[in-house]
Amino acid sequence: MGITSLLLQRCGVQLVKRNTQRLPVFIRRKLSSQSLNDVTAIRNIGVSAHIDSGKTTLTERLLFYTGRISHMHEVRGKDNVGATMDFMDLERERGITIQSAATYINWKNTEINIIDTPGHVDFTVEVERALRVLDGAILVLCAVGGVQSQTLTVNRQMKRYNVPCIAFINKLDRMGANPSRVLSQIRAKLQHTAAFAQLPIGLESEVKGVIDLVRWRAYYFEGNQGSDVVEGVIPEDMVEECTNKRQELIETVANVDEVLGEMFLEEVQPTEEQLIAAIRRATIKRCFTPVFVGSALKNKGVQPLLDGVVDYLPNPKEVINFASDTENPDEKVELSSEKDPSLPFVGLAFKLEAGRFGQLTYLRVYQGSLKRGGFIVNTRTGKRVKVPRIVRMHSDTMEEPIFVPDPVISLAVEPKNKNDLAQFSKAINRFTREDPTFRVRYDDESRETIISGMGELHLDIYTERMRTEYNCPVIAGKPKVAFRETIGKEANFDYLHKKQTGGAGQFGRVIGRIEATRLITKPYQGDNPLKCPLYPMPEDKVTEIEFVDATVGMNIPKNFIPSIEKLLFLPVGAAHGVDSSELAFKLAAIGAMREAFPKAAPLILEPVMSVEVNIPQEFQGAVISGLNRRHGVITGTDAAEGYVTIYADVPLNDMFGYSTELRSQTQGKGEFSMEYSKYMSASQQVQAELMEKFDLERLRKARSR
Repeated sequence: MGITSLLLQRCGVQLVKRNTQRLPVFIRRKLSSQSLNDVTAIRNIGVSAHIDSGKTTLTERLLFYTGRISHMHEVRGKDNVGATMDFMDLERERGITIQSAATYINWKNTEINIIDTPGHVDFTVEVERALRVLDGAILVLCAVGGVQSQTLTVNRQMKRYNVPCIAFINKLDRMGANPSRVLSQIRAKLQHTAAFAQLPIGLESEVKGVIDLVRWRAYYFEGNQGSDVVEGVIPEDMVEECTNKRQELIETVANVDEVLGEMFLEEVQPTEEQLIAAIRRATIKRCFTPVFVGSALKNKGVQPLLDGVVDYLPNPKEVINFASDTENPDEKVELSSEKDPSLPFVGLAFKLEAGRFGQLTYLRVYQGSLKRGGFIVNTRTGKRVKVPRIVRMHSDTMEEPIFVPDPVISLAVEPKNKNDLAQFSKAINRFTREDPTFRVRYDDESRETIISGMGELHLDIYTERMRTEYNCPVIAGKPKVAFRETIGKEANFDYLHKKQTGGAGQFGRVIGRIEATRLITKPYQGDNPLKCPLYPMPEDKVTEIEFVDATVGMNIPKNFIPSIEKLLFLPVGAAHGVDSSELAFKLAAIGAMREAFPKAAPLILEPVMSVEVNIPQEFQGAVISGLNRRHGVITGTDAAEGYVTIYADVPLNDMFGYSTELRSQTQGKGEFSMEYSKYMSASQQVQAELMEKFDLERLRKARSR
């Protein structure tokens, strides 16, 4: 593992994307003395949500209000600057986050490390590996859209890695904002035990501030872009509603927290500190989700959200991490997050980034410490690696590798200009290092470079980056399917090749049979090899060629058999002492195949994929109909927790574009995977189309000669 730059901090998560404009300032900045000596003053969080829920806008405000940046900018870069966390030109051009971007801030003597993740499903691995290494998260929801397709995906990822979260209902300023409806969706669709920790003061164009139900205060945001937080009393017309919602908050937390539950049964009203402690305990255990409200774009409610991060999300000491013992992999070792340099260093490199500063390796340090010039051991290879430079650190969990979804769509690509092959190769190598969901392979049969990814947008972004970043425009198209040709019935042959040109001529005779879907498993010891016993050929061997030499004695010299084996089954025949040669038997074998193959009912085989589709149950009918239209055969279904998994065998040639269709059918909530299963006979329509295409191509080549 080559390391040229590390982002490291002792005992905490500090993943920081490079900000080239502010890099010198960033390197010189020092942590507060409290956060250096006390890991309880660290929060490692991610910001995750459905696309266009306002994650990057929210992160921009978090940076501004904590003094990390001096000016706020728009996500789409209308001021020709763009949001701080969207540093790629394509991100600013399209107004979406493509790569996870991270930074750190300080709020009330607490170091908060933030990762802004993409919202589009094509880049879900960026969310996956971020949550894989974080201790907590902010789940951002649109006050109008509520729980959407990618919200469900992000929620499953948080559950997979046991990441506690607080919810932030954003965009209260939008027409149709309804935070109460969003809370109901959080409870019903995400299965969260949740309650309002805040209420909005006004909605849509009338949004003015928020009310903290725990501290029983109203907050208004004034001054330069809402940077001045003004405390006030709760408006009289909202006192009754706030009282009811605060009681609902207490009752909800009391149901999942034993301490507060006992106080509730004894009818003891909790103090502010007791309620904060109870919410914190329940949130860290993933038993409760406090819900915050605001409008990041209108600069409302961001500072109280920062208070919620400090109050309710865990510090590194409250998360238990385990490592595998290198000498005994089955044994788990609990790691210590105490600041103790004497402990063995344990860390995990989980992301690579290639840039003008060389390769940047992101790490999480779980235990011990690391100094510039020190050595670490790559447990995968056993090699010692020197750390030449330490900038900062990001952390990751240790038990198992992150879950990387399988690619769902592929394209055949090649550079428009053959002189750009070097740049093309350089771009491909970089993208595969940085993104584990971006796969590349070379198909020997079709002689095509195949790139695979999570969706059409995912691959479109990379082909566009090849053009803009590497000056290498590419041609992209549908990959070729590896069809096979076989026969439908057996056919006998008896072919004599004889040519006399004066002197030694050519003589070779082959007799035998070509047979499909059957396998001869024993050498034949009789007079007529065409009557040898036949056995069914296994399904997984239908594309294989089996050859059996049933010749007796020296009627065909053994040195000629390899020439025949390339083309025929069960050869017998005759040889001439002078005129027989390897070439003669090759020509005889070719003639025999030309004679027998048309009589054997030739047909075309196509690869069939085993497809697994996971969808909400309400979309089952539409998805099954879609698979049937693609000539799929449903082989089974499983249902659990409102989701159904459909198993089907579908021809690969019919699976192109399925990811886009599935998202359309399921409102973006469906997922699928596929793997090669077997070869089966293609439909008559497909065979006719392929034969017509082959004839046209052969005619084109003939005319071009």
